[in-house]
Amino acid sequence: MADALLGILIQNLGSFVQEEFATYLGVGELTQSLSRKLTLIRAVLKDAEKKQITNDAVKEWLQQLRDAAYVLDDILDECSITLKAHGDNKRITRFHPMKILARRNIGKRMKEIAKEIDDIAEERMKFGLQVGVMEHQPEDEEWRQTTSFITESIVFGRDKDKEKIVEYLLRHASNSEDLSVYSIVGLGGYGKTTLAQLVYNEESVTTHFDLKIWVCVSDDFSMMKILHSIIESATGQSHNFLTLESMQKKVQEVLQSKKYLLVLDDVWNQEQVKWEKLKHYLKSGNTTKGASILVTTRLDIVASIMGTHPAHHLVGLYDDDIWSLFKQHAFGPDGEEREKQ
Repeated sequence: MADALLGILIQNLGSFVQEEFATYLGVGELTQSLSRKLTLIRAVLKDAEKKQITNDAVKEWLQQLRDAAYVLDDILDECSITLKAHGDNKRITRFHPMKILARRNIGKRMKEIAKEIDDIAEERMKFGLQVGVMEHQPEDEEWRQTTSFITESIVFGRDKDKEKIVEYLLRHASNSEDLSVYSIVGLGGYGKTTLAQLVYNEESVTTHFDLKIWVCVSDDFSMMKILHSIIESATGQSHNFLTLESMQKKVQEVLQSKKYLLVLDDVWNQEQVKWEKLKHYLKSGNTTKGASILVTTRLDIVASIMGTHPAHHLVGLYDDDIWSLFKQHAFGPDGEEREKQ
């Protein structure tokens, strides 16, 4: 129940960022911070629900989380109602006392609940909760896997995002002697993987790089697993390496003297030491300029740990793009023509 509620809240917060109130009283930044904190909490929720059986402190922590989540849900509902009510009355400007009072009230309540959720997120650390300890079914793991192939026939609203990332890879990162890392950050369902696929398959990107590699990382930031995926993707062959040493040598061999693009999709790892170790393996023996990594993640902390360049934050689609996407899924590629008929 808590997982489902947090999922809805994270989704609603993403939409709220686009609304009028999110730009007032610093609530926009506050909303994004709330979303990040809830995402961090949600990542350890399964472990908490398991540990509450034998740990009363964890049980109390979960109850505090539920209470805070319901309060935040009520605030967001009130925001939607207020926005609709004021939006329907064209005579009420943003400087009208009614709007100013409503903004001030919601802003105050948002700050109060944000502080409470900050404390809850901080408190989770003392319980030693683990990320992704839930027992995934094999079919769930398979469903979460991604590939470099574009699965959507038409992608709406991401042309400018794609252009900006391609621009970085082809120009800014091209002359860098260090390994360049660029992160795409956004809420679940915002199209991070699809955007990475668009960049990966862009003709100019394919021409620019000597080698392209796609690795779906997900919850398990396993060094052996990632290195094995890099080798398999680069060589097109499956290898049976028994040690990390043999894998590292093979990775150095396939990447040596190559300007490569490595996509690490759906990264959740927050342990900097793990990333630094992987980065060392990727850099070893390769002095070619322009080698780059493109990361997709929901978490700003992951981007800050991994990135050598400010992250690219995805926002929700605009109404026109959402409508086009709806018609695409509801009616197929000819949806617009059918609508005109």
